[in-house]
Amino acid sequence: MLDELHKIVGDKGLLLGDALKDHPACLFKMPRALVRPASTEEVSQVMAVCHRQGQVVVTHGGRTGLVRGNDFNDTDVILSLERMGSIEELDLKSRTMTVQAGAVLQTVQEAAEEQQLMFPLDFGARGSATIGGAIATNAGGNRVLRYGMTREMVLGIEAVLADGTVISSMNHVLKNNTGYDLKQLFIGSEGTLGIVTRAVLRLRPLAKSQNTAMVAVTDFDKLVQLLGKADCAFGGSLSSFEVMWSNYYNYIAGAGEGHQKPIVDDYPYYVILETLGSDQEADDVRFNSALESIFEEELIADAVIAQSSREREGIWEIRDDVEAMISLYPFFIYDVSVPLSNMEAYVADVQAKLQAQWPEQRNLIFGHLGDGNIHVIAAVGSDSPETREQVEQIVYGCLSGRGGVISAEHGIGLEKKTHLHISRSDNEIALMQSLKQALDSKAILNPGKIIDVA
Repeated sequence: MLDELHKIVGDKGLLLGDALKDHPACLFKMPRALVRPASTEEVSQVMAVCHRQGQVVVTHGGRTGLVRGNDFNDTDVILSLERMGSIEELDLKSRTMTVQAGAVLQTVQEAAEEQQLMFPLDFGARGSATIGGAIATNAGGNRVLRYGMTREMVLGIEAVLADGTVISSMNHVLKNNTGYDLKQLFIGSEGTLGIVTRAVLRLRPLAKSQNTAMVAVTDFDKLVQLLGKADCAFGGSLSSFEVMWSNYYNYIAGAGEGHQKPIVDDYPYYVILETLGSDQEADDVRFNSALESIFEEELIADAVIAQSSREREGIWEIRDDVEAMISLYPFFIYDVSVPLSNMEAYVADVQAKLQAQWPEQRNLIFGHLGDGNIHVIAAVGSDSPETREQVEQIVYGCLSGRGGVISAEHGIGLEKKTHLHISRSDNEIALMQSLKQALDSKAILNPGKIIDVA
């Protein structure tokens, strides 16, 4: 089998034995082989060989996922898309970009900006996450409120099935109502149904203005009212509504290097408001006027408006400095969605139960509140499997009856599989299993992730 793979991808495309030791994917474990195809055709041929041999294949992109979706065993073959990072076409008239799945998100963003266009998907791992990985996990990020998840930014996809069949659905138009939308099978499937190799991305006009502020809010009801008021007052230009509970804001601003608190006084909630528009001068006036009006309605208690790009970066650095949490280790990170009507009660319930079981625990709460997504960091003094299970029973169990889901933007992988039943019915899981069996009858594509099949 390895000889056949070598004939397909050559010396550069197949890493074995000692050659694997220096590859970042193999720092803690060695696979049977790491295959690095350079085209869809090579991916197809590789999969045809592996399917014939019943060889398990785990696809790797930028490896920035948080749910163990790219875990592998020493008998598995890793298929890495690192040699498939080209931007094939940027169509200015239709405002689309055609890319290979290994293209890095930041590279795509910068290529679009050079043409006064924007690919709106954005999150902290932009410098290493790949487009294929973002598609496979239906990544979210900081601008979901305005532009939606990855799903809303993909017009077409080319994917290779487990047996090597190529499904090329490289649609370039916004409206295509010709039967089943096959690309949706692969978006969010975490590499279990097929390997995304190319994609057509939808671009937007590059924003000409950007306004950012941090505001303080005294209670959750005002927080919800603020979201509605801001969305209306900013005329549809609101792109981010990021909320940090005081426990997160004060800890990160104190533990992180070089941070200065934009707002010094202590409040229950701190919100990053950001708008993207078309006229900086006019948008400055609108932004300031809207905040003044909201302040007069007593929805915010304090506010700081960024006056420069450095001040804007300083505000966002507090939100994005997850490395500052290292001093809390060991800890668990959770990514959930809860309707705004139930979010305050959910957070209070989680915090009370964590406190009751681990009196010395510390938890931090933050998230993309504009789209109902929050992150819970729980540091209870241990990271043992037994402790993890106990914490998850609280974090996920408190979702029951509140309309919440166990994963907002990071997917399921291995990490959340045993809790999938909280968010999905038996019939839904059975249908997922049927799709998996139909497209991957030998269960060789990333097996064990999301669901189990015979």
